[in-house]
Amino acid sequence: MMLSFYHSFFFGIFPYIALCSLAIGSFIRYEREQYSWQASSSQILADKGLMLGNVLFHIGVIFIFFGHFAGLLTPHFIYEKVISAEHKQLLAIIAGGVAGVLCFAGLTILVVRRLFVERIRATSSFADILILVLLWMQVSLGLISIPFSLSHHDAGQMLALSEWAQHILTFRGGAANYIVGTDFVFQMHLILGLSIFLVFPFTRLVHMLSAPLKYFVRPYQIVRSREARR
Repeated sequence: MMLSFYHSFFFGIFPYIALCSLAIGSFIRYEREQYSWQASSSQILADKGLMLGNVLFHIGVIFIFFGHFAGLLTPHFIYEKVISAEHKQLLAIIAGGVAGVLCFAGLTILVVRRLFVERIRATSSFADILILVLLWMQVSLGLISIPFSLSHHDAGQMLALSEWAQHILTFRGGAANYIVGTDFVFQMHLILGLSIFLVFPFTRLVHMLSAPLKYFVRPYQIVRSREARR
């Protein structure tokens, strides 16, 4: 009974709670607290390790995010004629493993700075520390899951996780059934990932939604015309 509730809640109900918090919470924060919509820098307090940690973290997390996005949400029938599920899983393990190590190294540097540099810790909010620790734990779980993925040569669990994610985002019933029987480390990885979505609007991560993509397509700006220079 308890096991059934566990699967039904965390993999059938909790995803929608987390996604609603992500969407609605981010909208409300942007509307009401725009001045807090930023990732405050601690470089002025202590810059040792900041650049290295930030670079490693951002490179790793960008590849991890888009890798998970494409890997989980691309239906099997779209790529099966190009690459088998087994080879897709191996590619994900190798690429994700490299990105995960980079991200883990960067996050470790940032967590150590945040917790053990007195000036930074004194000016850090609870949310600042919480989100860094959650991200560090999530990346750690991802790396721990690699041996479990390698033990499933048929990519069955990878396909089950993909079906779960696609069922959730398309509002189809029975999504939680795909998680039954998967390794516990994958389940914890999903729950922690959803928990990060849940607290996302209340942390500095919201600055991700303000990526200045418009700068890539904006027209050239004329700072000073030729006539004005004469």
